[in-house]
Amino acid sequence: MKKIDEQKIDKLANLAVKRGVSLQKGQNLLISAPIEALPLVRKITEHAYKEGANIVTPLFSDDEITLSRFKYAPDESFDTATNWLYNGMGEAFDNNTARMAIAGDDPMLLAEMDPDKVSRANKATNKAYKPARERITEFKINWNIISWPGKAWAKRVFPNLQEDEAIVKLADAIFDASRASVEDPIAAWDEHNKSLKIKTDWLNNHNFQTLHYKGPGTDLKIDLADGHEWMGGASLAQNGIICNPNIPSEEVFTTPHAFKVEGHVCSTKPLSYQGTLIDEIKVTFKEGKIIEAHASKGEEVLQKVLNSDEGARRLGEVALVPNSSPISQSEIIFFNTLFDENAASHIALGQCYTKCFKDKNLSSEEVKSNGGNSSMIHIDWMIGSEQVDVDGINLEGKSIPIFQKGEWCK
Repeated sequence: MKKIDEQKIDKLANLAVKRGVSLQKGQNLLISAPIEALPLVRKITEHAYKEGANIVTPLFSDDEITLSRFKYAPDESFDTATNWLYNGMGEAFDNNTARMAIAGDDPMLLAEMDPDKVSRANKATNKAYKPARERITEFKINWNIISWPGKAWAKRVFPNLQEDEAIVKLADAIFDASRASVEDPIAAWDEHNKSLKIKTDWLNNHNFQTLHYKGPGTDLKIDLADGHEWMGGASLAQNGIICNPNIPSEEVFTTPHAFKVEGHVCSTKPLSYQGTLIDEIKVTFKEGKIIEAHASKGEEVLQKVLNSDEGARRLGEVALVPNSSPISQSEIIFFNTLFDENAASHIALGQCYTKCFKDKNLSSEEVKSNGGNSSMIHIDWMIGSEQVDVDGINLEGKSIPIFQKGEWCK
């Protein structure tokens, strides 16, 4: 029976603590993870305490327990969520607790469940999660997301392999994409962060007003929020700690103007959202709002997502990723946003990142007046490929190529 490389588990755990969340001596750490990720959680806990962590608190989820709710719980329960838990998380973040999330659940777990119950449960959870989500999107604390190869997820990605082979192959893909397979992952991430900073500096120096995407089925103009700032890789949280929120990460990203998006765009990779695969998305924007949306698969779920709240039909993030990124070149569809979004340029519906403004002290009203979007959701989906070009239009109206055939011009 094949087994996951324990040395690489240790490397990923060490990387997540030292460069991912960048845990500080005396900080508490809150970890959420699927129960299958216990070997990684144990290693993370070990490295966290070696770094001087005060208390490490894990919160575990389990696919079978989740399914039990959708099979047997009373109908009225799907309009409720564990508010007390998310209120507690918000309080913990206010007290400088660091946050780490481990992804690894079955991306299609709820595909056969009642879509109405799934939608209602998601809406209730998204609403209840607001106290914790706001601290993260406002980047008030240092946080990080990494992944673990759960059994069901591995079989989704590699359906023709035996279970143990699929798990090991997905584990290796995760380690490779996370730069945890190399001899010194810490040094590799330091170098990668330098490379991403060169890109963000170039974009910030140009201070583009508009991004223009052109490709098959796509002709889209996205204005950027007033006073926006491009970010990528290592970032400074409001608590003064520099961390890498996403491992892996190949993107540079900023905040679009929620009311100034025009045109149409097609997705270039499938979106796995809360157990449903949404594929071949086609939407039309007018004055920043999606006025028409279709998908060849999962359209019913897409429509429910778009009706989540007032901000769900508007953009909260725009991100640039070259087609030559390691994840894209692996030619693996992970059915996991953390990975698939780093295979292609993408946009996100919903909540904006308020950290992507030059002024880090904007009030909620000021963020809104500058064009930042507000919503209970934040869902990334891919619109980039080797067939998509992106031009930046500056304040003088001059068009400058940013991407040609899916690659950086810089």
